Amino acid sequence: MKRAWLVAALTVLLPAIAHGAWEDLLNGRDLTGWEVRGLGVWSVIDGGILVGQCDPEKPCLPQSWLYTEREFDGDYDVSLEYWLRLGGNSGVSIGDTLRAKNAIDPRTGWPTPARTAYEVNIDNGPEVDYDITGSIYKFAKARTGVRNRTGWNTLLIEVRKDLIRVSLNGVVVAQHPGVPDRPKHGPIGLQLHSPADVVMFRNIRVRSVP
Repeated sequence: MKRAWLVAALTVLLPAIAHGAWEDLLNGRDLTGWEVRGLGVWSVIDGGILVGQCDPEKPCLPQSWLYTEREFDGDYDVSLEYWLRLGGNSGVSIGDTLRAKNAIDPRTGWPTPARTAYEVNIDNGPEVDYDITGSIYKFAKARTGVRNRTGWNTLLIEVRKDLIRVSLNGVVVAQHPGVPDRPKHGPIGLQLHSPADVVMFRNIRVRSVP
């Protein structure tokens, strides 16, 4: 009886540890708060949907990226929905303070954000090696058979001091503690991988985790 009373008292007295509120990173109208890197064409269309594609007259080689102007530190979560053409490739970068500096230079194309920070891969081709949606490129291969190839998918990336965990459509598909020489803090980046790709994003949100 005393034990039950003590548990009840502590439940009342100790504040709950809760995540922060979700914050929208896209205003639904334009690219305010975002920075285009490379020659990709990024735009916001009706319904607040972000579209990334290439102009055939100005091919976005080797890659194009869209970065938040803000940088994020501490522990945080990133949530978004994406649609990708069949056979296409995209990704979400975490901790890339270089903001794809070398990946958008056609003379080098190296090192890409996946090799200087972390990239959570988005892919709509064969599920092989790290070309599986949700994979933390070069660190953790994702579980297969979870993506929706012809519709919208939900991606959740949990960034912690000692962990990156990725969930696709509500299923945990990959996780990795990270490595000491790659920080997890910095901007959030969205990738347009090649001239033939078309990718759409919506409900791009972030929240802090105490």
